[in-house]
Amino acid sequence: MEENFYEFYEVGDMNELPPGERLYLELDDNPIVIFNIDGEFFAIDDVCTHDNGPLGDGELNGHHITCPRHGARFDIQTGKVLSLPAMKDINTYPIRVVEGKLEIGVSKKG
Repeated sequence: MEENFYEFYEVGDMNELPPGERLYLELDDNPIVIFNIDGEFFAIDDVCTHDNGPLGDGELNGHHITCPRHGARFDIQTGKVLSLPAMKDINTYPIRVVEGKLEIGVSKKG
């Protein structure tokens, strides 16, 4: 992750997102979900690329999430689609912790 390419925004205290939990938020009208998996944080768009349905409520198995609507699977580390019916990857976002605060990175424009 090249931090120079991202603008980071604080989204909350890392202690408010314990391992195994999810945080839902909107950033520029874009629904995003952040996962805490054993102390590591991952963020993805909360939208399945198959039919634009919510993805964040899906079953998480390791680093793979299954869409609750039609069963498409994605890797939350890379955004790569792992199974049909989805054919397009999802967006991922870098997460960092600064002085106990979670920050999400959004690509800089330009």
